[in-house]
Amino acid sequence: MAIKDTFERRRERTRIRLRKLANGRPRLSVFRSSQHIYAQVIDDVSGRTVAAASTIDKELKGTLKTGADMEAAKAVGLLVAKRAKEAGVGAVVFDRGGYLYHGRVKALADAAREGGLEF
Repeated sequence: MAIKDTFERRRERTRIRLRKLANGRPRLSVFRSSQHIYAQVIDDVSGRTVAAASTIDKELKGTLKTGADMEAAKAVGLLVAKRAKEAGVGAVVFDRGGYLYHGRVKALADAAREGGLEF
């Protein structure tokens, strides 16, 4: 079994668990690449993205040394929380995808909590 297949299976397992726990709340989805990190608040009921932030946003791009470190993840977490609050979202479920809750993913989650999102 290829590594990508196991990652996909882990991600699907996480999403299935989140659907049961969501109770109508949007999910804060994280995607991490080798160079950047992205976060979206997605309303699965209506199927639309409520708020999004990433290290390639104009607000963050010039201020970050790189898009692939803990500081960048914290900045993205704070920015997505701010944008979600502006859109009227206060409580979300955290979708880590197939990633471990560690490092950049954990830093983004902690920063989003600092920014006012509840999960």
